Amino acid sequence: MAESGASSLPPTPPAHSPLFRAERFMWLTARVLEQRLFAYHFLNGGPDPVETALDAYRNEDGGYGHALDPDLRGPVSQPLHAGHALRVLDAIGRCGGQRVERVCRYLTAVSTADGALPAVLPGRRGYPAAPFVPVVDDPPPAAHTLGRGHPHGSLLATGPVVGLLHRNEVWHAWLFRATDFCWQAIDDLEKSHPCEIEAAVAFLDTVPDRSRAEAAADRLGRLVREQRLAALDPERLGAYPVAPGYAPGEHHFPHDFAKSPDSLARTWFTDEEMTRSLDFLAAGQQADGGWPVRREQWAPAAALEARPRVTIEALHTLRAYGRFVG
Repeated sequence: MAESGASSLPPTPPAHSPLFRAERFMWLTARVLEQRLFAYHFLNGGPDPVETALDAYRNEDGGYGHALDPDLRGPVSQPLHAGHALRVLDAIGRCGGQRVERVCRYLTAVSTADGALPAVLPGRRGYPAAPFVPVVDDPPPAAHTLGRGHPHGSLLATGPVVGLLHRNEVWHAWLFRATDFCWQAIDDLEKSHPCEIEAAVAFLDTVPDRSRAEAAADRLGRLVREQRLAALDPERLGAYPVAPGYAPGEHHFPHDFAKSPDSLARTWFTDEEMTRSLDFLAAGQQADGGWPVRREQWAPAAALEARPRVTIEALHTLRAYGRFVG
């Protein structure tokens, strides 16, 4: 831990605070990238070391690989990795310029005709990946074919990426098509699942057409409650079904959808429901200082590498709701 009185070192959080315990966890278990991100967000670290660490995962085609997303191993570039890289760049205020132009060129090359992104391309064959990660087995459709509804593209992969680019006022020819795809995919949602709703929220929270976004979010909020996609009472988890295809006990809570008070999803839940959710999140910090990964644990390395990311996200959410200062 950092020593007090050394001006060249970051300040140390109060002993035994959630942040202090999380910092110890990061130094014990995290990759360099997550260590740098933690230092940037909570220890007054700079953005340059974060970007340097991220560059280790970048490939010549403008995409990212090398298990940047821990659930997808191997060196090849994949859309899921690119989305993760954009989240990192957004977090440090550098989601723009030539670095993002390169990513957009890569996304254009792997998208369908209407701009939709697959989660994973077939280049991952031969490399380990989580069993729940969807893989596309054939190349994207030709430019003259219709992409919407094609199994290659998904809101799950496209929504968060498009949302981040809008958030940072990035404009690219691909983005117009991808935005239209996301709108149509959200309009078509009827029976859904938690991760798809989270992807929709990531898009709706930042897309420029705010009135349309608010109307769409209102409909999705009703869908979430009708289909019981959010566990509204953590003490009665048995009353909430786990979505098909998710691991046993892989519930989603109000704070998973409304990651900050500014999110459109915040209006889906009462103050009491949100308080219970945040209490549950705060209590989830484990003895080693990190938060658990609730999805299927399919490989030791992937689980170990995912926990620091989940820990940073938990701290972000708690801080956004004023649960601690740091």
